[in-house]
Amino acid sequence: MNVPPDRRSLGPAQKPNTGGAWRARWHEVIFEADTPAGKRFDIALLVLILLSVLSVCLESVESFREDYGTALLAIEWTFTVLFTAEYVVRLMTVRRPVRYALSFYGVVDLLAILPTYLSFFFPGSQSLLIIRALRLLRVFRILKLSHFVGEARLLGAAMRASVRKIIVFMGVVVTIMLIAGSLMYLVEGEANGFSNIPVSIYWAVVTMTTVGFGDIVPQTILGRFLASILMIMGYAIIAVPTGIVTVELGAAARAASNTQACPACGAGNHDNDARHCKYCGAKL
Repeated sequence: MNVPPDRRSLGPAQKPNTGGAWRARWHEVIFEADTPAGKRFDIALLVLILLSVLSVCLESVESFREDYGTALLAIEWTFTVLFTAEYVVRLMTVRRPVRYALSFYGVVDLLAILPTYLSFFFPGSQSLLIIRALRLLRVFRILKLSHFVGEARLLGAAMRASVRKIIVFMGVVVTIMLIAGSLMYLVEGEANGFSNIPVSIYWAVVTMTTVGFGDIVPQTILGRFLASILMIMGYAIIAVPTGIVTVELGAAARAASNTQACPACGAGNHDNDARHCKYCGAKL
């Protein structure tokens, strides 16, 4: 007996993948800045972030806290609930939520909502909500300032390549400060304010970085001579890391990145010719 066509059940291949369609649609809105809906979402999100940061700043002012404390608390919880819902939806719309949660933006999104909940156990921790300002970094992607994103990527690559050289250099600087502090302790002594070696090292740090608080000042001729040498060395110390990073910046020049976000982990800043995510390997 033949079954009428309208009563036949759809096979697995014929069933519409509503879950996948929902995820793809919301991923486009939340993570992509190339569509009108995605741009409107991100601009609205930036406005909410600015307002939440403003409310945190106002809450720290005693006069505002006394007059509008209840209203500011309600505003703070409203923003926290909205950002919590947004964070959950972000995790739901990527295929690898754990990878996104451990990414830079994922950690920032989480830290943007945790202080309010922690205030139940640690009063005053809600002031850490100012970290929400980090979420404003998305403005580069939203406004399609891909050349700024590319420059930031170059700078990050140069800093990573300079880490070992700078660590070695800082080791030399710390050694010089230890020696200079010990010498000043021997030359000036407790009578002139150099009461011990740690205090003398503190003076060497302040002098070598050209800060010069003036709370401890050498009084002897030899001490002033050593201080003069340390001040001159301070200018060279400032110049060396700059040169290291500048050289690495030239070596780190690479193709400009775009604003496309990975549908699996949510990472961005991919090369214009990229076909797969550089972080998780998913197809873009």
